[in-house]
Amino acid sequence: MSVEIKPNIKDFYKGNLSWLASNTIFLTLGGSHSYGTNVATSDVDVKGVCIPPAEYYLGFDKNFEQAEFKEPDGVVFEISKFFKLATESNPNILEILHTDESDWCLITPLGRKLIDNRDLFLSMKAKHTFSGYAMAQAKRINLHYRWIKNPAKAPPTRQEFGLPEKSAIAKDQLSAAMTEIQKKIESWDINWDSFEPAEKILMQERISTMLAETSITSDTRWVVAGKALGFEDNFIQLLQLEQAYKQKCADWNSYQEWKKSRNPARAALEEKYGFDCKHGLHLVRLFRMCREILTTGKVIVKRPDAEELVSIRNGAWTYERLMEWFAKEEAELKVLYNTCTVIPHQPDREKIDKLCVEIVSEFLGMKKTANRKKSSK
Repeated sequence: MSVEIKPNIKDFYKGNLSWLASNTIFLTLGGSHSYGTNVATSDVDVKGVCIPPAEYYLGFDKNFEQAEFKEPDGVVFEISKFFKLATESNPNILEILHTDESDWCLITPLGRKLIDNRDLFLSMKAKHTFSGYAMAQAKRINLHYRWIKNPAKAPPTRQEFGLPEKSAIAKDQLSAAMTEIQKKIESWDINWDSFEPAEKILMQERISTMLAETSITSDTRWVVAGKALGFEDNFIQLLQLEQAYKQKCADWNSYQEWKKSRNPARAALEEKYGFDCKHGLHLVRLFRMCREILTTGKVIVKRPDAEELVSIRNGAWTYERLMEWFAKEEAELKVLYNTCTVIPHQPDREKIDKLCVEIVSEFLGMKKTANRKKSSK
């Protein structure tokens, strides 16, 4: 569906960054309008890139990463943050660079330079980020499906877990023991902060697969950690039951919060079809975009399958069909990843950094020249 509105940042930005409008080099429609899946009730989203004034780079007292706003919903990123996210193949950021020209709201010569070099950011990392975002959608779908099809009728009780009404262990002792076990489990964990986002998604995916294939569950790790700390078997079993009860209470609270905060229209669709069809739309879109990147080296934002995606949002696919498609596509993407030759394994960070320096330097140089001319008048 086409859209007539093209928001002008000068008209809608009401924040205190007086320089934001004049320093924005690229602004585009995002979200459903950029995919072509928007409907009459769809919000208008805008996304862009800006270069703050020189003092944000040369001084120490001013910092800026992004400006967010409402009516329309949107965000404008500081260019170096934008470059970092794009280099990591963040799907939401790569999409900004590849929106259809008909959806651009503003583009300056430096914005055009950015767009002309957008392929620099594309790499095999996209497989992990796009499929990772899709898997997050699948997890939410499965969780909500469980809540809809088998809703909890009442909060959990200690009796259900074979626990006495009051714990036989002092609360502080119980908490201390659980904390020690958790610390032990965490000591085996990997420092994910040392990984780039795409690598983190890949490693977590591989570890999850390994744990599943070796039947190592959270319960197993809990027992091993307890034994390593010298706890007796009976005590470990009691701690496991207490932990399971605690988790069930957290699940109940999450379920209650979800029921209260649901969008009425989406809730009606969930009740009718058993899952959040909008999540289903995005799951399919993300996996298809991932496939296109691996086979063509192109990020196709304006969806040629928009009509089908909207039909999925409206309930055309059953939960069973969606999950079957998801499993098949996930397996095929792993094969495509191993045979892909159309994009590099890693982006050329040196070239990207050089591009960022060039754009910022040129912009600040132009501003300096303009200010000099103003002051000489």
